[in-house]
Amino acid sequence: MALGTCFSSKNFTLNARHILRRKEALQANGNVLFAPAHEQVNKTVLRSNHVHVHPGIVAIHQSTVFDKNSQKSLGSSESALILIRHGESLWNQKNLFTGCVDVPLTKEGVEEAIEAGKRISNLPVDIIFTSALIRAQMTAMLAMTQHLRKKVPVILHNEDERAESWSKIFSTVTESQTIPVITAWELNERMYGELQGLNKEETAEKFGKQKVLEWRRSYDIPPPNGESLAMCAERSVAYFKNQVEPVLNCGQNVLIAAHGNSLRAIIMYLDKLTPQEVIDLELSTGIPMLYVFKEGKFVRRGSPIGPDTIGVYAFTPDLAVYREQLENMIQ
Repeated sequence: MALGTCFSSKNFTLNARHILRRKEALQANGNVLFAPAHEQVNKTVLRSNHVHVHPGIVAIHQSTVFDKNSQKSLGSSESALILIRHGESLWNQKNLFTGCVDVPLTKEGVEEAIEAGKRISNLPVDIIFTSALIRAQMTAMLAMTQHLRKKVPVILHNEDERAESWSKIFSTVTESQTIPVITAWELNERMYGELQGLNKEETAEKFGKQKVLEWRRSYDIPPPNGESLAMCAERSVAYFKNQVEPVLNCGQNVLIAAHGNSLRAIIMYLDKLTPQEVIDLELSTGIPMLYVFKEGKFVRRGSPIGPDTIGVYAFTPDLAVYREQLENMIQ
């Protein structure tokens, strides 16, 4: 995708002041922003900067600049995509249907998020997408505390002019050391309707195990006044295609912290799974999955089997170079 496609004039109309402030901040900190591909610079740019705007929220992507003597930069045609299901929530612990009820992580969930962060600490992250629910946001924030870059994830508030003004960062240096976080309800967990807040075992006793299993594990049968997995997939995958995929096309590295069903839906799209295959897919809490996006295709590079398994990611040559550069930088 050409650079011009990443920040076309129609996408640049929203939050232009925010974009320009970000550009000035990165330039003031010695980073290279919007440099033409043919332009020669004295530093190796690990990730170039692009702007992508979705309705009401702007995502300004970071650049990472290494000394000119560092090794070759990460290929601009390749992007990393990291998926994390949130850590254990208080209602996971109580065996309650949670859905779109906004409950936080347990102590165990906090530890899972931190452990997830350790596993991805040497992978590139330029922008973070989470759901609108606190358990996914906590997971993303806690995971990034472990990252070797030590950049601070900052939730963007561009709902209106006041929100943008009140959340403004007035230090250009500080702003250049942040990672934008976009929250989106489309990435929320499947809405469980009238099951939300009910104990799963008691619900099975009331309605019958087979009926509850049908609601939970069928692809297109929703619980009373709730969403089926197919309905959840419709919004989650549409958001991924419209908002996340263009960012990856621009060469940016993305972390998504979301939920079991919204991530299953996205994985169904990435891995071209059938409805039967996706309903059998189980995702452990707090376990990162790595994909590489290259030449319009997604390739899974690693996924630990369970919480007691430390997976070894199959790094591409470009990701291996990034890891080596990053480790050398912090020594």
